[in-house]
Amino acid sequence: MAWHHRLLGKAAQAVWRITKPRTIGVRAILLDQDDRIALVRHTYTDQWYLPGGGVKKGESTNEAIARELAEEVAITHASIERVLGVYHSRSEGKDDHIIIFVARADLPSGSWLQRGDVIEIEEADWFPLDKVPASTSPATTRRIAEYRTGVSGAGAW
Repeated sequence: MAWHHRLLGKAAQAVWRITKPRTIGVRAILLDQDDRIALVRHTYTDQWYLPGGGVKKGESTNEAIARELAEEVAITHASIERVLGVYHSRSEGKDDHIIIFVARADLPSGSWLQRGDVIEIEEADWFPLDKVPASTSPATTRRIAEYRTGVSGAGAW
């Protein structure tokens, strides 16, 4: 893991605790033709997450998720099926609203998942929905469970 990414993350969290910015984030339950889910592990954390990130100023949420999928997992052709839910988090000191999209990657069956940004993404891989790594973040695990049971979510991240 890149120690400097961890330090930058800690510094950002300290600033956020003081300034308490309101942010909007997007993440995707990105599935392939075999119904495997894409998960990423960033260089600054040990847990697996849904691919995604922050919405930039002047950017729509649809543009943001398309950009984030290209940046994190090199997927440039994904079809958005629906919104799973909108969630709220204050865990990093931000007033963060996260929109979870359900999307399907336009890839042949059995395709490998690539890291888009090798500086930010330590690992990216497809996993069967019922066999995600034990080190998957709790919020990611909850979103996957909601998807699998057909629940549209909202509320706390």
